[in-house]
Amino acid sequence: MVRFFIIFFAIAALLAGYITWRLFDKASFRRRWKMAIAVGIVSTLFAPALTIILRRSGFDSPGLHLLTWAGYLGVGFLSFVFSYVVIRDLVWLPVTTVKWLKKRTGKSAQGRQKINPIESLSRRGFLVNSMNYGILAAAALSTGYGVAEAKQTPEVKKVPVAIDTLPPELNGFRIVQITDIHVNPTFRRSSVAEIVAVVNSLEADIVALTGDLVDGSVDQLGYDVAPLAQIRSVSGNFFVTGNHEYYSGVVEWVEEVRRLGFSVLLNEHQVLTRGRAKLLLAGVTDYRGGNFMPSHRSDPQKALSGAPAADVKILLAHQPKNIFAAASAGYDLQISGHTHGGQFFPWNLLVGFAQPYVYGLHTHKNTQIYVSRGTGYWGPPVRVGSPSEITLIELVTR
Repeated sequence: MVRFFIIFFAIAALLAGYITWRLFDKASFRRRWKMAIAVGIVSTLFAPALTIILRRSGFDSPGLHLLTWAGYLGVGFLSFVFSYVVIRDLVWLPVTTVKWLKKRTGKSAQGRQKINPIESLSRRGFLVNSMNYGILAAAALSTGYGVAEAKQTPEVKKVPVAIDTLPPELNGFRIVQITDIHVNPTFRRSSVAEIVAVVNSLEADIVALTGDLVDGSVDQLGYDVAPLAQIRSVSGNFFVTGNHEYYSGVVEWVEEVRRLGFSVLLNEHQVLTRGRAKLLLAGVTDYRGGNFMPSHRSDPQKALSGAPAADVKILLAHQPKNIFAAASAGYDLQISGHTHGGQFFPWNLLVGFAQPYVYGLHTHKNTQIYVSRGTGYWGPPVRVGSPSEITLIELVTR
């Protein structure tokens, strides 16, 4: 968790510094207004971290809920501001480079003498302010759209997966995946109940919850996740840990999820049968679970220990990074989440540097992998270009 806060504060400082420098430094505001804006940006970016610290200290109140909403919305808004400022600067980079070169060579000296300095500064101030207001308006519209998108009931994404070795008895086997719900003070019980209603309407053979269920302790969020106990499936509900369970008290959450009727697979497997056909369903702890608990080191090969011969082998793993070990272990399919599909711009451009696959169905060697965009959201209640989903995976013969 210390590493998380270090990274968070570093990113927040970068955002605050760049926005203040590029958006307001050249604007025709009074100095005290610029200082106030800078303080507001820094305060907004650090507000979510403050709410997390306060909740971990046992403090809770309606005011804290309000601060949480304001802080995360502010972070989402400023993320868009940062992105649009960078885009503007990149577009203007060739122009400013040419001007700088002319200034260095003295070619623009004669032209500058013909321009009234006061008129030039006035035009420049008007242009800068107009662009700044345009950026702020675009960021506000993007944030509003993103909130509306994030708070919608997740869409059902149907994904047929063809497997060569699939026996007829397993043709049409339905796996409903929910993942990265991130129950938190801005995503509460009513939203979880909506997810449960959609899942139950899909008549799943199994339900797979592939980690990052919560951002908070059992004491804080147990009431909000309780509707998950109403999920129904033919052959069982299964859960694997994500990285956020380790930030939130993984031992307590494993027990709570079991109490809600889920089988928790901690580098373990179960064998499901349809007639004479056997489907091996394995699950591993989060890719970095071993950093928090040595006994939770993620191990797809260990999850097969003692397994009988099976027609199909499926792995539930929170992070796509497990695909390398999964392919080596001979799984037919890995089902993952973690990436949120990037959630919103510009993070959708960066997540690919951290994970081998970001979203959708892919093949790695002889193993297929499906990566969900997630069922909830993390941090800012914003989604743009990456809508949340409840995934219906149907196994079919090739």
